[in-house]
Amino acid sequence: MAMGPLKKSKRHSVVSEINVTPFVDVMLVLLIIFMVTAPMMTQGVDVDLPETTTRPLRQKDDPVIITINKKGEIFLDKIKGNQALLKQQLQKMARTDRERPIYLKADKSVPYGLVVSVMADIKEAGFDKLGMLTRPPDKRLH
Repeated sequence: MAMGPLKKSKRHSVVSEINVTPFVDVMLVLLIIFMVTAPMMTQGVDVDLPETTTRPLRQKDDPVIITINKKGEIFLDKIKGNQALLKQQLQKMARTDRERPIYLKADKSVPYGLVVSVMADIKEAGFDKLGMLTRPPDKRLH
């Protein structure tokens, strides 16, 4: 019983190659997305926040406290004003005392854009010591 060479029909042949075209397409789309979004990630406001400790930090100078309440009203050491007035006052203060620390206290319902805009005004006026005042988490809730 001699057998001849086996013939495979083209209809039943198995393709052993991986089609990489969809993979390359997806990778190119991801590359383009990263190239477009990468420059946007480098923008921001440079903030020098104090390190956290278990006790309050002692200050040589009396800090300036800027408050933004729920309504979006801005206070500079309990004096009500608007953002343009705040910027003007900060520029005046920066001429004499740039090293004075500034603390920003904003209500949690204030829009993020307003907080960032005020932070940018503080940095633009020339102040480098900017801190955010927060409330410690309530331990009873955990």
